[in-house]
Amino acid sequence: MFARRALLRSHTNRIACSPSHTALVNRAYSSTPLSNGTTLAYDLHEAPDAAPGSAPNAPIVFIHGLFGSKKNNRSISRALARDLKRPVYAIDTRNHGDSSHDSRHDYTALAEDVELFLQEHKLEKSALIGHSMGAKTAMTIALRNKVSIGSLIPIDNAPVDAALKSDFGKYVQAMKRIEDAGCKRQSDADAILAEYEESLPIRQFLLTNLVRDPKTGTQKFRIPIKYLGSALDNMADFPFKDPDEARYNGPTLVVRGTKSHYIADEMLPTIGRFFPKFQLADVEAGHWVVSEKPEDFRKAVVDFLSQEQD
Repeated sequence: MFARRALLRSHTNRIACSPSHTALVNRAYSSTPLSNGTTLAYDLHEAPDAAPGSAPNAPIVFIHGLFGSKKNNRSISRALARDLKRPVYAIDTRNHGDSSHDSRHDYTALAEDVELFLQEHKLEKSALIGHSMGAKTAMTIALRNKVSIGSLIPIDNAPVDAALKSDFGKYVQAMKRIEDAGCKRQSDADAILAEYEESLPIRQFLLTNLVRDPKTGTQKFRIPIKYLGSALDNMADFPFKDPDEARYNGPTLVVRGTKSHYIADEMLPTIGRFFPKFQLADVEAGHWVVSEKPEDFRKAVVDFLSQEQD
């Protein structure tokens, strides 16, 4: 049903904008308005020059997890563009980073956004890489079969209904406290967050969402805490329930953190029914696979996609 991969253990406009619903400071970024009213921000990491006369390699689209952004995947996106000579689009999903906000936040809406993004940029046979929320989004896109997907790489999430760790609810509580406190320094925000999360790397990740309000000087979150807090149950769900009704037969690499609970062994048969050609890459890491073991992750992805290119 699946192969286990061994790992070494060791078009659009570039605009400057500051819409009130997206950011509190002026900054330049690339963005694509979609036909459904959403605007997705993204970074494009260009591939090195290909050989003269050669066809361009299929792109990679990288989708972050809950409370993340395209910034989190900047280093690995550059590495993959370099090693695979493929352009990498690292996107901000709705309600994250520099993308627009919407009260609806579920996997069907997230998938539609990315599908429209692919169509707007005329991206064919893309490799979709997604972590956590991004993994379920990528799997949903593959199973909806509305756009051309070349391969699929979900990171540490499975196509099942499964409760989120309670940590995410605590993070929402902490963010609300930080805003209510009117913190002026990031260190003050971190002190509040430390009451909810002892891991400094995770706190630093969450605090990348902080921006300073130029009018008040206080720290605010650029993500809509209210919308995302209300959507936590949606993030635990998966829109497809029956593998006999939806299946993706393309190449799939499931990357699992061995210290994480999000892909238990008993979930593998379900993954195999939805994605019959899936391979499994175990990385000795927790849920934050890419940041914890970037080199192991890079190697697994490069090996997998290099085989697909051959």
